[in-house]
Amino acid sequence: MPAPPAHRCSAAGNLQAALHLLQALRARGLRRLVLCPGSRSAPLAVAAGLLEAGGLELLTAVDERSAAFLALGLGRADGLPAAVVTTSGSAVANLLPAVVEAHHGTVPLLLLTADRPQRLKGCGANQTVNQEAFLAACCRWYASGAPDGLAAMAAASLVELADHAWIAALGAPAGAVHLNLPFEEPLHSSAQDIEAALACVDPAPPAPVVPSDRGLPPMAALSDPRLDPDRPGAVVVGPWRGTAAGLVPFATALLAWQQRTGWPVLADGLSGLRGWPGLRVVHGYDLLLAEGHRLPSAPQLLRLGSMPASRRLQQWISASAGPQLLISEGDPRNLDATATATEQLACGLVAWWEAQQLMLGNTTASTMSLAWLERWLAADQLLQSQLDRELQLQCSEPALARTLSRLLPTDQPLMLASSSPVRDWESFAAADAPLRPVFGFRGASGIDGTLSIAAGLALAHGRSTLLTGDLALLHDANGWLWRQQLSARGAHLTVVLADNGGGGIFEQLPIRAGRQLDFERLFAMPQALDHTALAAGYGVATRTISSLNQLAEALDWAADEPMALIRLCTDRQADAALRQHCRRTMASFTNGSDGAQLLP
Repeated sequence: MPAPPAHRCSAAGNLQAALHLLQALRARGLRRLVLCPGSRSAPLAVAAGLLEAGGLELLTAVDERSAAFLALGLGRADGLPAAVVTTSGSAVANLLPAVVEAHHGTVPLLLLTADRPQRLKGCGANQTVNQEAFLAACCRWYASGAPDGLAAMAAASLVELADHAWIAALGAPAGAVHLNLPFEEPLHSSAQDIEAALACVDPAPPAPVVPSDRGLPPMAALSDPRLDPDRPGAVVVGPWRGTAAGLVPFATALLAWQQRTGWPVLADGLSGLRGWPGLRVVHGYDLLLAEGHRLPSAPQLLRLGSMPASRRLQQWISASAGPQLLISEGDPRNLDATATATEQLACGLVAWWEAQQLMLGNTTASTMSLAWLERWLAADQLLQSQLDRELQLQCSEPALARTLSRLLPTDQPLMLASSSPVRDWESFAAADAPLRPVFGFRGASGIDGTLSIAAGLALAHGRSTLLTGDLALLHDANGWLWRQQLSARGAHLTVVLADNGGGGIFEQLPIRAGRQLDFERLFAMPQALDHTALAAGYGVATRTISSLNQLAEALDWAADEPMALIRLCTDRQADAALRQHCRRTMASFTNGSDGAQLLP
C-alpha cells in the first residue's frame, strides 16, 4: 500500500509553528531550554535561538541523557519546568532516566521531541520509532502535534497545547510532560524566513502563570485533629520537594505545631529544616536508633512528605503502634512505605495547621511532652559530642560529611549524590552546621545524571557544591561538558569527590561472604581510572587532598573556578567498619550501658 501523500507545508511554516508553540510556553513562564542536536528538530532549534532575544535562556548539549538531567536540576532549583528539545529516534529513549526521577521526585520537566509525520510510521523509514510510548509510564501528561506535522496546526491549537503542558507539569504532583511533535519536510528555513520570524518575537513575555489551585480539601475536612497535641509524640520530616519560597510557610507551620505540642522533629538531611531558626531538631536519629537501642516507639506520629533515607528510622516508624498521620504537599499518591499511617492527606502542612489552630487555640505544650522533647535533644547532644571525638582525627567519608557541613558558607546550596553521600550526611553532618539548601534526588535513588543535575542547580543558583562518590561521578562523566556554559554565565560548581575505588555502599551490606565470592568484581566494580585526569581532559581544574585539614583551603581555591574537582581518597572497608562502630557506640547511649538512661 503506498504511503499517504505528505502534508503541503514549507520550512517557513514549520518555523512559525515551532515559534508559536515556544512563545506560548514563554508566556506561561518557560525560562530555560536545553537543546540537543538534530535535523528533524531544526524548526524548534531555530525558534529557540530566536527567542534568546526575548529572554529565553538557551543551553546546548550533545548528550540527551545529560541534557534531561541538567533540566531536572534547573526544575528542582526554581520549581519551574525547563524544556528539553531532542530529535527523533533513540534520542528520546535517552530521556527516560531523568523522567523516572522527575516522576518519583515530583520535579517539573518539559520534553519536546521532534518526530516524523504519521505517514512515515511503521514502514521502515529512517530514524522512525515508537517514541510516543518511550516515556509514557512516567509522564504526567502526553500529547502529540498534528499527525501531518506541526505546521498543520492552527495557532489557537498550539497555544492550547502549551497551556495544557505547562499546567500538567506543575500539577499536583509536579512531573514530566512529553510533547511529541511531528514535522514534515522541508525542515530548514532560509535566511529570509528566519529574518521574518525574528520580527514576530515578543521581547517582553508576560509574567509566569503558575497554577494556584492544587486540589486541596476544604477546611471542614481537616477539622478532625486525628492526633492528640497534649500527649507526647514525634514529627518525622522527609525530603523537601517544593520550592525555596514554599519551605518558609511550611517551616513556620511546623514550628508553631512544635511550640504547641512539644514534639521532637526528626528531620531528614534533605528536609531543608536542619538549622532552621527556633526549630528543635533531632539530627542523629539514624545512629540513636541503631541495632540494640532501647528507645521507645512514638506514642503518635506526624509524618510529613516522603520517607527519609534511614532504614533504622523506618523500622522505628513501623514499630510505632499509635496513630500516624501522613501529610504530603499536594501529592495524592501513596507515600506510606511502612504501611502504618492511620491516614494520608494531600492538603499540605500549612492548610492542616490552620485548621488545627481554629480548634486548639493558643495553649502550650504539656509538661509531659516537653520532658519527652528534652530527653530526645539531650540524647542528640551527647551523640554530637561523641561524634566530634570519634571523627576529629579521621580521614573518612563520615568525617568528610561532618567537616564539609561546617565549612560550606551559609545559604550555599549543596547536592548529595545517592548511595553513601546522602546517608552519611543524614547521620554525620554536624548539628551546629548553618542552614543551607540541601538537594538530593531520591525519587528513584539512582546514581545516573549526578553531575548534570548538580550543574543545573549551579546554573540556577549561581553557585553550588556536589558531594559524590567515584562511581556516581563516572556514570555521568559527560556532565563535565557543562563547564563552558557555567563559565559563560558566571556560575560555579565545586565537586567534592570521596574516591573509594568502587561502590562503597555495598561494603555496608552483608554481602562479603568468603573467598568463593568475588566481591570486588560482582559488587564494588572498581575502575582503573584517574578522576583528576579525566576531569582535566574536559578543562576542569582539579586538586587532590590527603587530609581534611586541607579541605577549607581547597574549597577557597575552587570557588573561583567555573567547575572544580576536589578529590579525597578514602578506604571503603575501613569506613564501613567506622560506621558500624559509630552505630554501636551511639545506640549504647539509650540502653543504659553508659549508666544514663536518656529516654523512658
